[in-house]
Amino acid sequence: MTPIRWLLSLVFIVQMYLAMAVIAVVFAPWALASRHGARVACKTFCRWTIFSLRVLTGLKSEVRGTPPTGECIIAAKHQSFLDIILIFNAVPAAKFIMKRELMYTPFLGQYALRIGCVPVDRGKRGAAIARMKSDVAKGTAEPGQLIIYPQGTRVAPGDVKPYKVGTGLLYDQLGQPCHPAATNVGIFWPKRGILRKPGTAVVEFLEPIAPGLRVAEFMRRLEAEVETHSDRLMAEAGFRSEAQG
Repeated sequence: MTPIRWLLSLVFIVQMYLAMAVIAVVFAPWALASRHGARVACKTFCRWTIFSLRVLTGLKSEVRGTPPTGECIIAAKHQSFLDIILIFNAVPAAKFIMKRELMYTPFLGQYALRIGCVPVDRGKRGAAIARMKSDVAKGTAEPGQLIIYPQGTRVAPGDVKPYKVGTGLLYDQLGQPCHPAATNVGIFWPKRGILRKPGTAVVEFLEPIAPGLRVAEFMRRLEAEVETHSDRLMAEAGFRSEAQG
């Protein structure tokens, strides 16, 4: 790691959050009047972040596959803030299942609620799932692509985390197709730390899983597809886990 690369990464991070604040304030009147205005503000931030990331750090981004445009679930691998940005920018009406505490994050929380994101309490698994299903059911009046991270948190490349059954229960309840999404972004934009590495960060939309599978069968298929394709994308970017030697 060279000092100049670390410094440019720091500059990128600082200006990204400044841009978030400026865009949030400038678009506030439109966002308050219209959900479409809130989405335009969020997409403006995403596009600026993607552009400034490439210019300042040399990290390019690529979206592969066919981003869905109709009502559906997107079940995605989550490695860093970058996969959120790339997925949101790629689909027309994204809304996330998000941790309730994010509601109180300045700018981010207010805009997330405005575009229809669904806050969920953490707690006992059964109660959390019931609340999540209830909140999602209330939110389905507004068409869009419901994005959920089946592992429930950011997972660094090489780490292993279980897939939570809540994704399968939502798939069963909503009766919508599920579009798995794989990624390698954590190699370049880590879960923690300042350095942003040059390269090509990829989010790949996979073939949709049609509604109608049993929950257990759906979960097995989802995990196999997302993990297999994410491993391939990470290997393509030169990543080798400790298990691979």
